[in-house]
Amino acid sequence: MYESPPHPRQHPAVPDCEQQPQFAAVPPPARWRYKPRRTWWRIRAVRAGSVITVLALCALVILAIVRDQTGTHGFLVGLGLAVLPVPLLLAAFRWLDRVEPEPWRNLVFAFAWGAFAAALVAIIANSFATRWIATATADPAGAESLGATVIAPVVEESAKAAAVLLIFLFRRRDFTGIVDGVVVAGFTATGFAFTENILYLGNAFGEDQEAGASGLASVTAATFFVRVVMSPFAHPLFTVLTGIGFGLAALAPPRRRGRWRRIALPLLGLVFAMGMHALWNGSAVFGQYGFYAVYAGFMVPAFALLTWLVVWTRQRELSTIAAELPAYAAAGWLLPAEPLALSSMRARSLARDAAARTHGARTHGGRVGARAAARAVAEYEAFATSLAFLRHRAHRGAVGPDFTAREQELLHHLWQRREVAGPALEYAARATGRWRTPPPWQQPYGYGPPHSQHPAPHRDYAAYNPYRQQ
Repeated sequence: MYESPPHPRQHPAVPDCEQQPQFAAVPPPARWRYKPRRTWWRIRAVRAGSVITVLALCALVILAIVRDQTGTHGFLVGLGLAVLPVPLLLAAFRWLDRVEPEPWRNLVFAFAWGAFAAALVAIIANSFATRWIATATADPAGAESLGATVIAPVVEESAKAAAVLLIFLFRRRDFTGIVDGVVVAGFTATGFAFTENILYLGNAFGEDQEAGASGLASVTAATFFVRVVMSPFAHPLFTVLTGIGFGLAALAPPRRRGRWRRIALPLLGLVFAMGMHALWNGSAVFGQYGFYAVYAGFMVPAFALLTWLVVWTRQRELSTIAAELPAYAAAGWLLPAEPLALSSMRARSLARDAAARTHGARTHGGRVGARAAARAVAEYEAFATSLAFLRHRAHRGAVGPDFTAREQELLHHLWQRREVAGPALEYAARATGRWRTPPPWQQPYGYGPPHSQHPAPHRDYAAYNPYRQQ
């Protein structure tokens, strides 16, 4: 039984547990998701090739510009030093995204856009604007100061925000909330900071070569300490505000009232990002210790506040999983213990480890390898999380006409991996103490409390339910 997307505050009915999700039940308007028309611009290889070509050209141009400004030796030194904080920052953002991980293709695109496309736009626009101001005012020093505090924040944050906007528009199914916005923005800004650090550190090394300085007293050491040790999170912190704006916009309902929120919130986040960036770049105007005052009094507290916000949002996501998935367990799609295991990061990790240790289960006549079994559990966790968020958005009226199609697609992916993931998650729920005995409403011949709001299982449910306790 399949119904149209629910209105806000209305609980969507869960489809009866069948032997396998039937894609024939998908309504015709949504079938384009599974059988897209074969026009050339819709072919995945064409689109991927176009994006890769554009980013590769931007990479060649920006790296040539940076090498020209720093020299070959300066470029290599800057590259070696600038790459040091990148793995730590990317790992931190990836850790925040463990509940519903963003696809790697989106994150690689975001990083490449920040490192090459956004950096190229920034270096060209900033140089042009600074030269124009210097020519118009005949004050090169004032033009440099104005360019750093006004022009650079506007140009750079707009260029980085373009990556978040593109993923928000063209990968909308993967962009579902604040954490997604933060992670995409963080990867984009990390890439941008990487290229910018090559330029600054390479120029600093060139100055040291001309002056004959070396060691801790060198300009290179000072630049490395300020940009890599003290403030590696500066650019990510600015752009994360834009990501939060897009994340809030993703939660807006798809109606006229939500349309204004989807426009205003990203713009508001971008304005805040520009303002914080301008304050950081202009900290020197506050005197000799202005940089340290802004760093200690504003940047560190803002970083701590945003970190708390993201961690709190992730906990809310786990609570959403715990609240939404029991409906599918009651209808027979999941084991009763699975919602409890899926709402715990420790239980999720334990389930993957358990599947790897036991080498999975026998499928298609062969033995699933340890890595394949762990990957199947991880995919099962990701699809179940997406299913919980889809149902949660349906409660809020934030789903489109493809709600049934998307639900069927996710149930199909869960069904394919149930033999490996189900026992592993049940074991993890028991091992972590989150599930000890079956719920009191679980009866010998089916699931569902007597007066549940969810539909009763199919009348032949006991005959083909793979999880029924005999």
